[in-house]
Amino acid sequence: SLMLGRACPELDCELIFEAREWRAAYLVIKRCPPPPVPPRLGEMVEWVAGLGGYLGRKHDGPPGPKAMWIGLQRLREFVIALEARDALAGTYV
Repeated sequence: SLMLGRACPELDCELIFEAREWRAAYLVIKRCPPPPVPPRLGEMVEWVAGLGGYLGRKHDGPPGPKAMWIGLQRLREFVIALEARDALAGTYV
C-alpha cells in the first residue's frame, strides 16, 4: 500500500483497505462520522503513517515502512474496538 500510495495517490483507497478500516481511521482521526465516499489512497496512507508516528512536516520525506507498520497495527486495534462497540450497540460504523 505504501508504494502504490506514492505512485497512484488518487486511487480509491478501497483497492487496498477494507471499508471498515478506512471508516475507523476517519472516525479516529477526524472525530466525526465517515462520509459515504472513501478517501483517496494517498490520503489514507498519510493517515495510517500518522497513526504510526509520521509527522508529515514540510521537509520530511515520505512515510517509511516503520511508521506504516505501527500505523497498520494501531488501525487494526481501532477496527477491533469499533466492531466490539458496534456489536454491543447493534450498529456498525
